[in-house]
Amino acid sequence: MIGLLIGKIALRLDPYIILNVNNVGYKVYVSSVTFASLQSSSEEITVFIHTHVREDMLDLYGFLDPADLKLFEYLIDVSGIGCKTAMGIFSIGKRSDIVNAITAGDVDFFTSVPRLGKKNAQKIIIELKSKLGSVEDLDLSEGGSENATVIAALKQFGYTTVEANAALRAVGNKNLPENEMIRLALKSLGK
Repeated sequence: MIGLLIGKIALRLDPYIILNVNNVGYKVYVSSVTFASLQSSSEEITVFIHTHVREDMLDLYGFLDPADLKLFEYLIDVSGIGCKTAMGIFSIGKRSDIVNAITAGDVDFFTSVPRLGKKNAQKIIIELKSKLGSVEDLDLSEGGSENATVIAALKQFGYTTVEANAALRAVGNKNLPENEMIRLALKSLGK
C-alpha cells in the first residue's frame, strides 16, 4: 500500500492533484482546504496517503499532516462513512474543528457536509468520542511535546487530552512556568 508520496505538483484539478514522483503521476484526492493551500511549483511536497482499494478502483487520499490522516482513518472506520464523505468533512473544517465538533457533540457541524445525514453524524460522534480521549496522535496544541508535562498533570485531574489541549490554547502564552500554565488551564477548565 502507498503510505507516503514526495514529489512536485504537476496539475491541480479540484478535488485532486497530480503529484509527479520520479516522473510518475499519482492522482491524489485532497480536501478543498488543502487544495487551496497547494500551488503548482517546483518545490517538493510530502503527502501522507490513505490507499483505498476496491475491486474496481484504487484511490489515493492525501494529507499534509499525519495527524489528519489518522483522523481520516478513524472517520472511515465509522459504519456508513466513506472516503468521499470523510474528505467532505475535512473540506468544511480543520482537524481541530472536527475534533471539537466530536467532543462537543455538534451534529450540525457534520450535517453541513453533502451526503451526510443526521444519523451518520450522530454515529460519528458516538463512535469517535471515546477514541479521541485516548489518541495522543491527535494532539491539537501547537507546541506538541513541550506541553506534555502540563497535559499529563491536567489528565491527573480527570480531564481528557482534548480538554487539556483546549485549555492550553485558552491560556495562550507558552513562556509561563509549568505550574502557572497548570493553574491557568485549571481556571479555564473550571469556567
